[in-house]
Parts: sequence; C-alpha cells; structure tokens
Amino acid sequence: MASAGLPQPPPIATGDRPDHHTRRGFRNPPGSPRDHGTLGHLWVILRYLWLTRHVPRRPAIPSGFVLPREAVLAGLRQHRGSNSITWLGHACFLIRLGGRTILTDPFLGDYAAPIEGFGPRRFTPPALRVRDLPALDVVLISHNHYDHFDIATLSDRRFPRGARVIAPLGLGPRLLELGYDVTEVDWHHELTLGSDRNARLRVVATPAVHFSGRGLFDRNRTLWCGFALEGDGQRLYFGGDSAFGPVFADIGARHGPFDAAILGVGAYEPRAIFRRSHASPEEAAEMGRLLGARKIVGMHYGSIVLSGEPAFEPPQRLRAAAGAAGYADEDIWTLRIGETRAL
Repeated sequence: MASAGLPQPPPIATGDRPDHHTRRGFRNPPGSPRDHGTLGHLWVILRYLWLTRHVPRRPAIPSGFVLPREAVLAGLRQHRGSNSITWLGHACFLIRLGGRTILTDPFLGDYAAPIEGFGPRRFTPPALRVRDLPALDVVLISHNHYDHFDIATLSDRRFPRGARVIAPLGLGPRLLELGYDVTEVDWHHELTLGSDRNARLRVVATPAVHFSGRGLFDRNRTLWCGFALEGDGQRLYFGGDSAFGPVFADIGARHGPFDAAILGVGAYEPRAIFRRSHASPEEAAEMGRLLGARKIVGMHYGSIVLSGEPAFEPPQRLRAAAGAAGYADEDIWTLRIGETRAL
C-alpha cells in the first residue's frame, strides 16, 4: 500500500506516454549522451574491468577525512533545530529541512553488491551505522544501484520504520516487501508534506542522466531521478547520480535557484565509459551554475572505488573548476565524512 496522504503519480494513458517512457522501461532526457544499451553495457563492464585492473581498492585515506562517531553525534546535537546537512558518506546525507529529517540514498552497509562479501567494498566507514540514525520523516531514493539502494541497510530491523519513502517508478514493490510505506514518483511529480506553512516540505522528482539495473538483464526497467526540496524558505537540490546534460538548465529554470546543490563529483574515469552516467568535477561545477546553486556540495567519492580516477582527486578538481566558474571558496563544500553544516 502507498503512504496515506501521499499522492501517487497519475497513470500513463495509452497514446500519452511521456518521452522518457518506453515499452520496456525508461530513457534519458533529450540531448543526453547516448546510452550504451544492454549489449553495449556488457561490453562496457568488461572494458571497465580491464582498464581499471590496477586501481587500488583500498586507497590511503587523508588524515581527518572521517570524523569519529562521537564528533558526528556532537555535530548533529549542535545543529539540532536548524536546517542543516550531514554527509554520512557516498550519496547518503542526513538533511534537516522544512521541519523534517530526511535521509538520501541509504547505503550504510559495507558492500555495494547483491551478495555480502563480493563486489565493491567500502574503504571508509559510513559516519553512522543504522543503529545510530535518528528518527526519520522521509527517505529519498534516487535509483536502484547497489550504492544508492542498499537492501542490507533498509532490511536492518533497526532502520527507522516510520519514515516515508519516496522513490522513482518501479522501486515500490521491493520497498513494500521490506515493510515500508512508499510513494513512487515520475519526473516532475511533486509532493507537499505538511499543511503548516512554517513546517512544510515540498519535494519534486527531477530528471537525471543515468540508468538503472541491479543485474545484467533489467537495465532501465526502473526510473532514476534527482530531487528538488523546498522548506523554511530554502531550496536544496540532491542530484543522485547523473551525467551532464542540457536538462539541468531546465531544472534550474523550473525549480531554482537553489541555496545549495548536492552533486556527484566522483566515478568519472575513464571518460569513454562514464561520461554517459556520471559527471566529472568540471561538469558538476557547470551543473551547479545552470541550477542557479549558491553553494555546491560534492559527493559520491571517498567511500568505495567504482572507477579509475585517484580516490581523492574529485574534491580538488571540483574546487578548481567551481572557483574558475565564479564560486567563492566558502561556497564550495567538500565535507568530511560525518561533518554537519548549517544551510
């Protein structure tokens, strides 16, 4: 069953199918880089494994990059009652906005893989484990890849079950099996949580340039998205995973400007493989500009090795690119894992 009081997207009528819907699934917005396709994706996987065979999977971690648990909890206490963001690692954030506590792309396990012990493994721990999470009002899931939609995290009995999950089309059945109330959203679908104008959160699912799939033969059967959030007079953008595309100018015009945009800046090399699904730091800086973001927050690095660039190159390149695009240094946020900052 869907969450009570949360509207579902209208059914797609025959002959009135949105451009990003196909007979077998979904596709990226117009103007996006061309998708590999299923057979091409198999070739990409083999090519990726060969090109990145020498990349270290347990890179050296800069001193102070991961805050100790006590410091993480102290930061949350310090900012209690104010709009803030806390980076738990990768694409997982605790956000306080519109009187709500929000968790994005829950991945607090150790492996981004279907089987524990196989696949990409964390080389830095998450800032908090499931047992440490506060009560949650909303969980936002951008797509079904293992490093964003972690069944080990969501099936943990200690995960706050009162949270309302908002996820793109196709993820609802699995979330219902796990015991969650869920609302599936299509691109541009809007939800408003709360009726009090002083404690109201607006959530809009936005297009992204990516793909979905948890196996070899379910590519693009479920949707992917970003989220535009608005509450307490502030606007925040969470990008999920996305390559660069002209759609970001449209998102900025429709839903911006934003006080801050949380954008993926890692998993971009080799470009021949990843330019269709992940932005480089330079492209992320341009995405922030098109979104009208006052601040850029980098994410999707420093937790697991998914690509060929040095593990801690992304924040350095983001700072250089965003600075060249006119952002002041204090408006380029490359957080430590566990760090909380007020919006």
